[in-house]
Amino acid sequence: MTELSLNVLDITNNSIVAGASLVIIHITINTAMDLLTIQIKDNGNGMTNEQLKAVVDPFFTTRTTRKVGLGVPFFKFQAEAAGGTFHISSTVGEGTTVDASFVLSHIDRMPLGDITSTIHSLITCNLAVDFDYIYTYDDQSFELDTRTFRTILNDIPLNTKEVSTYIKEYLTENKIAVDGGAIL
Repeated sequence: MTELSLNVLDITNNSIVAGASLVIIHITINTAMDLLTIQIKDNGNGMTNEQLKAVVDPFFTTRTTRKVGLGVPFFKFQAEAAGGTFHISSTVGEGTTVDASFVLSHIDRMPLGDITSTIHSLITCNLAVDFDYIYTYDDQSFELDTRTFRTILNDIPLNTKEVSTYIKEYLTENKIAVDGGAIL
């Protein structure tokens, strides 16, 4: 994958396939510590200890449509190649948490990429799932929680043109307000 936001998309899609009704995505940039962290936490089906051990193997997948699962192993490799760490934990019936960290200035760190479009697509294409997205840059942050949007909008779907446009603008404007337009 050419950017980390695509890993976020892939891991989050795994959460959705695993039956998650809520996915929490937290992106944290700490320039003083030279660190980028990505956490994706869901309330899906979770994994057994055997599945958890096997999930970092590219030749393991629970899908029947293909024989390999490269998303998690690539994400792990990218974190470790950029001087960071990778950890995945899971409990059957409770969900899964993926934590990846990257040395921000490491030459091998993939760019974060268009995280705004990734989050927007996840929200507007997965109407049965709630997302809590938190973006933190040093001491500034913003949050978009679709549960709040749904409360305000009542029965108006999040993929309605006007709502979708508002979500995209909200994500774009708040990211710039928080990170000053930094290219990561």
